[in-house]
Amino acid sequence: MTILGNVLKRGIRLTEVVRRRRINALKMQRKTFTKLIGKARYTAFGEKYEFDELLRSVEFGSEREFYEKYKKLVPIHDYNKIYNEWWHRSLDGEKNVTWPGRVKYFALSSGTSESASKYIPVTKSMVKAIQKTGVRQILTLSKYKELPAATFEKGCLMLGGSTKLNNRGGQLVGDLSGITTSQIPFWFQRFYKPGKEIAQERDWELKLDEITEQAAQWDIGFIAGVPAWLQILMEKIIAHYKVKTIHDIWPNLAVFCHGGVSFEPYKKGFEKLLGKPMVYLETYLASEGFIAYQADPNSEGMQLVLNNGLFFEFVPFNERNFTADGDLAKNPETLMIDEVQEGQEYALLISTCSGAWRYLIGDTIRFTSKRRAEIIITGRTKHFLSLCGEHLSVDNMNKAVELVSNEMGITVREFTVAGLTFDREFGHHWYIGTDEPVDAERLRQRIDQKLCELNDDYAVERKHALKKLELTVVPTKMFYKWMESKGKMGGQNKFPRVLKKALIADWQGFLEK
Repeated sequence: MTILGNVLKRGIRLTEVVRRRRINALKMQRKTFTKLIGKARYTAFGEKYEFDELLRSVEFGSEREFYEKYKKLVPIHDYNKIYNEWWHRSLDGEKNVTWPGRVKYFALSSGTSESASKYIPVTKSMVKAIQKTGVRQILTLSKYKELPAATFEKGCLMLGGSTKLNNRGGQLVGDLSGITTSQIPFWFQRFYKPGKEIAQERDWELKLDEITEQAAQWDIGFIAGVPAWLQILMEKIIAHYKVKTIHDIWPNLAVFCHGGVSFEPYKKGFEKLLGKPMVYLETYLASEGFIAYQADPNSEGMQLVLNNGLFFEFVPFNERNFTADGDLAKNPETLMIDEVQEGQEYALLISTCSGAWRYLIGDTIRFTSKRRAEIIITGRTKHFLSLCGEHLSVDNMNKAVELVSNEMGITVREFTVAGLTFDREFGHHWYIGTDEPVDAERLRQRIDQKLCELNDDYAVERKHALKKLELTVVPTKMFYKWMESKGKMGGQNKFPRVLKKALIADWQGFLEK
């Protein structure tokens, strides 16, 4: 009898009913801002930028006065600016730089858009905030009535980076998933897989092999991770045990919590590995914080975390505020949560309990519901193509690949696009990762047509300046081998959807070897 499962499911449902209420986004963000500024007022950063004055404006000023003063006093930071001026001091062990105390953990960024690694501070406050938001997402499972009570007694496989972190002069450095997994709450340890020993493994291939060997001994109900790596793992398990689907090994597997990239391009291939339907939960967990999560199965978007250590600003993603290369222009327009509009694209600025202040995270989002503060991720500020005004977003690319792969009956595991110049004309070169036979020319034509349907600017430019569209079909393994050559295997790492500058030549040279 699943007594424990029934108790947990009922408890989750009751807790979710209690916490369900109308969102007052501005009030929640004002309160969060006050807590952040109050906590950091005596840091070096807080003293330089007059956080005491900001607190007085919150307490005695009008409803919006604090934000106008915040914009006036504190400059916008990208990674290079805040690291060179502040975070390098924390990494060297200095206390009270941008957040109280000494920062023990630093997350290495997982992006491949730049060659240099980024060190993102992860404070004790941030670890607690991430855990708290993770529990909130678990509470949303009460809305999925199809989940049997037994699911809540099953194991949770979290496929992330190594929990054996690198010691850098007293600071511990590694993948964010490795940092957070190394500090999972005691009550969750009985459910957690693959367990402490395997979680420490740094060799990604060896980690997958060890999980595969142990897989048949576990009763897994939940899996969490980046879609590409979980799909590779499930394929290994299925092949090792000579079964047809992952449900032949884990019959109670019911929930997949995914994030990092859009799941849609992977979904078709992923579901070929399943024996029955699953519940999909989307998360927006970045190295800088747990930003949003899917709070309702009937919603298109994810709900922003407005009252747990994150203060948001939104920069309209347009030519006034960003250059053609995706760099922030001088004096950009910034908005608070109550000023945004549904359907518009914004770049995110965040201030956090890890000591990030007006920090350009690099992601672009779109609000699907302002009333519920729900968003979808549309891409990266630097991962879009607008060589001649086509304004092609990663969201457009994902949708086109999804539609065409379904139409042609193929599985596209990875893809990337490079913007190129051909004798004074502009063009795009697509690299499609699939292991199935496909007519490359038909695939090129269909992707081009879908993009014209999805993006009016693209359709116009295809008739004028954007003269060429090339497409190369590449074995899926080449994408992962390139990532391996960059030391970007596993964890939260993912292949960039758009290649620019030096990465184009690097990728093309790799394929020619």
